[in-house]
Amino acid sequence: MTDTTCMEELELSENAVKVLEKRYLKRNKDGKCVETPADMFRRVADTIASGDLQFGKSQAEVKELSDRFYKFITNRYFMPNSPTLMNAGRELGQLAACFVLPVEDSLEGIFETVKNTALIHKSGGGTGFSFSRLRAKNSVVRSTMGVSSGPVSFMEVFNAATEAVKQGGTRRGANMGILRVDHPDILEFINCKNDTSKLTNFNISVALTDKFMEAVKNNTDYELIAPNTGEVAGKMNAREVFNLIVDGAWKTGEPGIIFIDKMNADNPTPLIGEIESTNPCGEVPLLAYEACNLGSINLGRMVENGAVNWDLLAKTTRTAIRFLDNVIAVNNYPLPQISEMVQNNRKIGLGVMGWADMLMKMGISYASEEGTKLASEVMEFIDYESKCESIELSKERGRFNNFKGSVYDGKNFLYNKYKGKSAGKVSDEQWRELDSEIEKYGIRNATTTCIAPTGTISMIASASGGVEPLFGLVFMRNVMDGTEMLEVNPIFKDYAVKHGFYSDAVMKQISEEGTIAHVNGVDEVSKHIFVTAHDVSPYWHVKMQAAFQLHTDNAVSKTVNFVESASREDIMETYVLAYENNLKGITVYRNNCRPIQPMNLTKKTEDKKTEPVEEKVEEEYNPTGEVKTIKCPECGNEIQMAEGCFICLKCGYSGCS
Repeated sequence: MTDTTCMEELELSENAVKVLEKRYLKRNKDGKCVETPADMFRRVADTIASGDLQFGKSQAEVKELSDRFYKFITNRYFMPNSPTLMNAGRELGQLAACFVLPVEDSLEGIFETVKNTALIHKSGGGTGFSFSRLRAKNSVVRSTMGVSSGPVSFMEVFNAATEAVKQGGTRRGANMGILRVDHPDILEFINCKNDTSKLTNFNISVALTDKFMEAVKNNTDYELIAPNTGEVAGKMNAREVFNLIVDGAWKTGEPGIIFIDKMNADNPTPLIGEIESTNPCGEVPLLAYEACNLGSINLGRMVENGAVNWDLLAKTTRTAIRFLDNVIAVNNYPLPQISEMVQNNRKIGLGVMGWADMLMKMGISYASEEGTKLASEVMEFIDYESKCESIELSKERGRFNNFKGSVYDGKNFLYNKYKGKSAGKVSDEQWRELDSEIEKYGIRNATTTCIAPTGTISMIASASGGVEPLFGLVFMRNVMDGTEMLEVNPIFKDYAVKHGFYSDAVMKQISEEGTIAHVNGVDEVSKHIFVTAHDVSPYWHVKMQAAFQLHTDNAVSKTVNFVESASREDIMETYVLAYENNLKGITVYRNNCRPIQPMNLTKKTEDKKTEPVEEKVEEEYNPTGEVKTIKCPECGNEIQMAEGCFICLKCGYSGCS
């Protein structure tokens, strides 16, 4: 089958075919592709459907299920995560995307985790870690009477190991590094990526506690806790630390933040352990040695005649849940500890992509009450249907092993969680009925939903990414002979033609502006519907994430995009709004805050208002004693500090007295 034939029969875009050829299709020893996209999708469908053989199904039933999986994937209704597409039916056989590994406070434990990380990266997965168990820098190590080098130094070891391992030749390793805000080394951690050339294989996030956020609100001190002793190691002013986090996010987009207590409040198996970390993009909070395989429904394909096709969405949800549970059945995990944890909890994460496509097709603005209401309705419906299918799987195959003592092991968990919060698609009584089913039959999966950023799988599906607004409607594309060609979002193009404002001149202007907000010849209704990431205010970014989070078991990966002229106060207000709206974490990115970024606007009209980077030394971050002046050990600048910890924002050096 030729590439052209694949594009026609499977409705794959030229970009989708290129991505598949580069990263997903099987190759021989000479590097030549030996399967077509259709072959790949059939390989995946057959492999995942074969999981039913473990549950007593016949070959004929497995073939029927495989055809069903193939139909839903090739119609681009649903797409599994990249490791499943790459590895299903192949020798490696590792199909999960997300892993969390523990980092114990011993040299042996740390390097055991480094080794395990390399194995996971080799298999195509990403890893998350909390470094919060490691003792603080300069703490005494009794076995050697030396001193600890602290969490950040060991992150550099993990980063170097990741750099050395390419994931099966298709994906470079990705890590999430998390440190609790009450760790004594938190200042060094917050500043560890001020130099964007360092720790390049890590996203970093600070785990903020409810106690810390309350101290920020009241502008009071909070306690630092030594992880190796559990004793109070000092105090710092919460608002000053919060400001430092904000400053880092303003400068480079990092650190991100997670609300660790909110994550643990939704931990489905609290008796098994506490959640300490997430996967690299933050959408899956996991226990140590847990893994999660993900998939996403293409919401743009769920619209028919300008309305949601709820029947198709229900069928797609149920098919996807069965698919993801079967992934667990056939997966080849890189470590026995991971295999055991996954079998016991059976977490899966069904999310969405194409959200911006759905809104545009329905003529609804991303930045509107109508948009957030639809988000709540859609995710509530997916959440409900996913639980229905997981209960059906429990009837057939049994509940997850750690069901006893889980949040589901009691009456009316779902009813109590969602009572009075219906978006209109599922009633309180329907949730109560599900609780009765769970009480009788159990549920197969400890979690069923999460929302991932869907990088390349949204390219394969020709869908907008995750629940993000579009970054742009029109781009100038350079082809090989140096010619520039306009690349116009197809939904926007159809709309523009139908409403009489499509022309090359208008499209070129939109590509230069990055938005239609100020383009002449485009009516106000169209400008309201076709907003892009920088048209959407932080308020609506947060409200949209909150609308999806309410009915998502795990978390929502989303970025709040800021224009270059945004202030630190803008970011601070967004963080507070995120906390007040019960988000589990949030990422912000101010346009052009890094010299290299994945996507750029052709013209940056907001550049002229850029806030200058301040070169100054911040004063005492732990005012617990007499203030004194010292010289920064790195750059020699004077720092006023009290007994406790300090930070020099000129060079980034931090330490404790």
